[in-house]
Amino acid sequence: MMNMQNMMRQAQKLQKQMEQKQADLAASQFTGKSAQELVTVTFTGDKKLISIDYKEAVVDPEDIETLQDMTTQAINDALSQVDDATKKIMGAFAGKMPF
Repeated sequence: MMNMQNMMRQAQKLQKQMEQKQADLAASQFTGKSAQELVTVTFTGDKKLISIDYKEAVVDPEDIETLQDMTTQAINDALSQVDDATKKIMGAFAGKMPF
């Protein structure tokens, strides 16, 4: 069984590794797309919106609802990618805690 000092060292090491992975994730970019890629959005790994891009074909002043729906679809796609990456990267630490 680990003594308390070794457990603390192990916990500190894991904390530093987790902080680095969180920083790496925050620096990553995730691009979500709507159907036919008419709308694309890009987020950072810490869920900050970087850009929204619209293809000319989707910009119709007579049909704002479709543009709104496609924007929502692209945003949800990108945020889902961020969540999946976060679970994958940070989930690796779940079983490594010494206590």
